[in-house]
Amino acid sequence: MDAAAARPQRDTARRKGWGRLLLRVSILVLAFVAMVGFSVVLAKVTLTPSPASEDLVKSNLHPGRSLRQYAEDYTFLAACKQAGGNLVLGMPFGILLPILIPRRLRMLRMFLLTTAVIVLIELVQGAVVRGRAFDVDDVILNTAGALLAYVLVGRRLSHRYHVLAEDPEPAPDRPKAAPRTKTKPRTKAAPGKKTTPRPKAAKAESRRTGRSASAWSRLRHGVRRRAARDRSGKR
Repeated sequence: MDAAAARPQRDTARRKGWGRLLLRVSILVLAFVAMVGFSVVLAKVTLTPSPASEDLVKSNLHPGRSLRQYAEDYTFLAACKQAGGNLVLGMPFGILLPILIPRRLRMLRMFLLTTAVIVLIELVQGAVVRGRAFDVDDVILNTAGALLAYVLVGRRLSHRYHVLAEDPEPAPDRPKAAPRTKTKPRTKAAPGKKTTPRPKAAKAESRRTGRSASAWSRLRHGVRRRAARDRSGKR
């Protein structure tokens, strides 16, 4: 009866395990495809030559110089478009990378990987692509966008995925063990006294010595009685 009752539970647990595995694989594949698509879009946006701005663009190795230029020389909409565009370009890193990388230290790993990719793209822009230049402010804005997206969306999304991936399958119910027989409690010794177990040989020896002592006492009393009778007869 117990095995027949536990069989449906094992089948249900097995189906849930396969469904959980299929869901994990689907999420992982979607995240990978989205990351590949984003990489293609990022390469198209950042590595496309711009000959018209070749004379205007210069390399920037001082943090904050381009941001000040946006605030002073650009209109409000143009400045928001330039800075906001760099923030948006970094946001997919903060959403997709935490799912693809291990759970331990995922924020630090996401930050380091995002920074490495953006720096590599900026170096390629400055060395190969016409009309593009290395700008450290673009690296800062892209990384800030990745951190912002991680705090708002990526942290919760990756946490749910990793919890789902690490959730173990429920074990089938085991048959209950037979109840144990109760044993008599041992008598506790008085405080301050040590109780030592007496072996069987010692107990038998004490019984023998007790019997011999009682026989000797009876013999001694008999001798005393006879001596008292002899004295009374002589008188």
